[in-house]
Amino acid sequence: MTAPARGRLAALLLSAGLVLSACGSGDDTAAADEGHDHSGGAAASLEGPGDEYAGIDLRDPYQRPSFTLTDTTGADYDFAAATAGRPTLLFFGYTNCPDVCPTTMADVALALRDVDPALAGQVQVVFVTTDPAADTPEVLAEYLGRFDADLPTSFVGLTGSQDAIDQAQLSAGVPLAEDAGRLHSSLLLLYGTDDQAHVAFDAGNTARDVAGDLAAVAGAS
Repeated sequence: MTAPARGRLAALLLSAGLVLSACGSGDDTAAADEGHDHSGGAAASLEGPGDEYAGIDLRDPYQRPSFTLTDTTGADYDFAAATAGRPTLLFFGYTNCPDVCPTTMADVALALRDVDPALAGQVQVVFVTTDPAADTPEVLAEYLGRFDADLPTSFVGLTGSQDAIDQAQLSAGVPLAEDAGRLHSSLLLLYGTDDQAHVAFDAGNTARDVAGDLAAVAGAS
């Protein structure tokens, strides 16, 4: 994604109150929940003219990003090459997150159980840690195994140096995580077989929203 495109996304997310999500409990959670509410007028700036999707319609599609990190086997994972041409869900978070991250991964797993099994087998789910100091490949593998155990395609967990993870976030067009990765983007991006993301999801969306939009993206490809 070009720098101007990243800037447009950051501005749109800022105007919608969707820039960063504080994972935690108490007042922090309440504040994060307020930021995730895109049912009102503020988040409409993200919606395209047709409002095609149950998730957040992106005015301009975002190109599938290019970055290389380390997967749970310790091997290099070239995101663009490994996922090219297939429906892909990309999320940045961390395994000790008490609310947004596990809820998002659980919704993804539920959505994949709800769609046609043939489609579920095509979808790649990629979780990039925002806390590489704690989220080793082994930790990521154990965490993601809680969600994908009975699914046809395993979730991919990625880690790496902080610089590499920062570059991955910039490449994807999401704001850089803060507070040692605990304040991170709440967006779940969905790329289609055209290698573009026309829709994203946040905590205001449900597993049913993700399932419906996966089917819509696959059908339109």
